[in-house]
Formats: sequence, structure tokens, C-alpha cells
Amino acid sequence: MTEAIEGRLRELGIVLPVAAAPAANYLPYVITGNLLFISGQLPNENGKVAVTGLVGADVDVAAASRAAELCAINILAQAKAALGGDLGRIKRVVKLSSFVASAPGFAEQHIVTNGASNLIANVLGDAGKHARAAVGMAALPLNASVEIEAIIEIEA
Repeated sequence: MTEAIEGRLRELGIVLPVAAAPAANYLPYVITGNLLFISGQLPNENGKVAVTGLVGADVDVAAASRAAELCAINILAQAKAALGGDLGRIKRVVKLSSFVASAPGFAEQHIVTNGASNLIANVLGDAGKHARAAVGMAALPLNASVEIEAIIEIEA
């Protein structure tokens, strides 16, 4: 399974970055039982937040969807770190919770979040199909446009 996942990443032109270290007093992930909880991931690329500002004012839906994809890539990077490099241990992505920094009146958070949902499903196949929440926020850390956290079922 791991090789199939790595192959899909290559086909999609995705190179997982080194998992980011936490920026404050929290853990980037926690494993309890057969669940992996991944802390909120920002749309970091090359070590910095790549998409900033309020969606619907400073950022359009296409750019915000790309931000969600970057969050998903960082979720996969954290999962790989948590699982000792073996993404094949992922049984199912249970839930993604997406937070979109939204201008007043913006109501397309679900479309933005599709960027992450589609990427996760494309990389993990059926194991990547998940429940989710997509909510608007007044602001996010470091002025990021999107932040996404994940709950993943794993093989122990």
C-alpha cells in the first residue's frame, strides 16, 4: 500500500515536505489507540505561509483552494512523520476540519475545502474519503487563508 501511495504522489507531482515543527506549546500530532490526530496545518510551502488574507476579499476561491491543497500536503507530511514514514498504515481519513479566513458575506468555504478533500482522496483512494467540516473564521494564525486539521484511523 505504501508504494501505491508514493506512486500516486509522484504521478501528481507532489513531494511531501519535512513535517513542520510546532510553533508553540502543542504537539504536531497525537496517536491514541488506532487514531492519529493531526494539529491544524497551514498552507506552508518552502517554509512559509504561501497564501494569506481573507478569502473573498484578498484571496480568490482558486487561490484559497490551492491553499487547502497545501494544507492537505502538510497533513500527509505530518502523517508520514507520525507513522515512521509508512503512509500505508492509514486505514481511513475519518474527518477533515477546515477553517477558512473569510471576508464578511463569503459563503463558499465548502468549495475552498474541496482542494484538500480532492487531494486526499486522489492520493489515498477510498481510504481518503472522509467526513468534514468547512467553516468561516474572522482570522487565522499568521494571517493564513486556510487551516485544516485531521483525524485518521491507522493500523496499530
